[in-house]
Order: sequence, then C-alpha cells, then structure tokens
Amino acid sequence: MARPKREITIATIKYYFLLCFLFVTARLPLRLLHGLAAVWGTLLFHVPNRARDTTLANLKACFPQLSTDEISRLAKESLISTACTAMEMGKSWMLPLDRTLSLVTETVGVEEFKRAAGQNDGIILLAPHLSNWEIFGLYACQNLSSTFMYQPPKFEPLDALLQRTRSRGGINLAPTDRKGVSLVLKALQKGELVGVLPDQVPNDEGGEFAEFFGEPALTMTLVSKLIARSKAKVYCGFTERLPKGKGFKLVIHEADQEIYDEDLAKSVGGLNKTVESCVRMTVAQYQWEYKRFRRRPDGEKFY
Repeated sequence: MARPKREITIATIKYYFLLCFLFVTARLPLRLLHGLAAVWGTLLFHVPNRARDTTLANLKACFPQLSTDEISRLAKESLISTACTAMEMGKSWMLPLDRTLSLVTETVGVEEFKRAAGQNDGIILLAPHLSNWEIFGLYACQNLSSTFMYQPPKFEPLDALLQRTRSRGGINLAPTDRKGVSLVLKALQKGELVGVLPDQVPNDEGGEFAEFFGEPALTMTLVSKLIARSKAKVYCGFTERLPKGKGFKLVIHEADQEIYDEDLAKSVGGLNKTVESCVRMTVAQYQWEYKRFRRRPDGEKFY
C-alpha cells in the first residue's frame, strides 16, 4: 500500500529555512553577526519599505524636537538594531543555556531584583522590545520559578520550537488568552515571577489609551489588573547591545510608582512611563519598526 504523500506547504518551507538559519548563525561570532546586520539594516534604511516608513513615522512623532538628520540617524540605527536581534536568534534559541547566558557581560540592578524576588510576594517583570529581549528573559529568570506570557504562532512546529527554546532554565509559558491570564495570576499568588511584553497593542477589551512619548497609545490593562489582584512588585528591564561584539549589558529597575495606583488610567500611564524610561536609556535599540500607534482614540490613520 502506497504511503500518503506529505503535503509541503509554504509555511513548512519557511520553517526549515528558519531552522537552517538558526543553526548557522548560532555558530558564528557575535561580532560577525552584527557586521552582517549592519549591512542588512543599512539596506533597509536606503530602500523604500514598510519597516523604514514605520520607524520614521514613530520617531518623528515621539521626538518632534529632533532635526530631520537626527531622526534619520536614529532610524538607521534602529533598523540595524532590529537586524541584529534577528541575526542573534540562533544564539538566543539554539545554544546550550550556559553559553547563551554568557553573552551577558555586564549587569545593573540584578542583585536588588533577586532580593525582591526572594521575598515571595510575586514579581511582574516587564520586558519591552529593546535590543534582545529573549536573552533578557532567560538571564533574569534563571533559578526563579517563572511564567512568561507569549502569543503562540498558528504554525504548530514553530510553536513547539518556541516552547522548547524559551522554556530553558525552567521557564513556563502561558498563552495570551483567558487560560494564560489565569495561569499567571496563580503564579503571582504563589509568590512566583511573571514576565510580560508590555508594549504590544492589545485588543479593545484589554486596552486603554495612555500617553507614550507624548502620543496616545492603546496600552494593555493586564498588568494593572494583575497588580490589583496580587501583592506583586513590578520591575522592568532590558539588554543593551555592546559594541564590537562584546555581548550585552542587562539592566533591571523598579517600575514607576504610578503603576500601583488604584485608578486604572493612572496605572496604565505608569506602565508606559516605565517602558519609556527604559527606552530613553538606549533609544536606537528600541524596536521602532513596530506599529505601536496603529490604534488611535479618534480612529484616524497614523501609518
């Protein structure tokens, strides 16, 4: 009896191409990867494309005081940084955990963060899209009972890859749905750590508008609601990519105190202030390519 033919889809081809890309880049020196990313990002800046247009629109809105030349310089640096993040995926996902963690060569605020985590009141760790957030999560959560929220991809093999790579070091993953919210709330109530990407545009039911760099941005209310239902402390952190392939500096600090306000609007504003304070430390390494302002209070088109 003939075996049924296995259908090869575009998604399957892309998946195996991704695996090859990850396998190769995991074994290349970090400095070489950054050099390749510089070429890639420079091309993205000079050739008309959606990523460049989005980056320029975001930077012009958030930094109106900067000149056209300064905006262009930041946009180019941001595109290169995003290319670096893509080139680093192999090292983030495919290397043994100890080798991935060894890429963090400097830390700021980690000892205070670990002491707070040791009090067993629960910790919400905000990880904005700054530099390499994958490495940040792995490093910050080592030796801690942790649950990170994530958006499962529709393609099952890719979801399995994400779960396998992101769960190294004992990190649990929770989907961004009602079941996932229930899981992270239980984790906080047990005094564990919960990781959240705070700068993604939520759906209408899960968001409220608050200023981000002076612009109204639909912002998640999840963190504020988790705080209200637990005793959790909130920290925010990121990695900063160091020059010449010297690895990363990891920074963690406590969130803006306004995030604890019982008023939902003020708490959501405190969330954005917290993210903004991180971004200002290394503006060019933020993922300005993301359409953060695609939802507007008046429904007008931003991009």
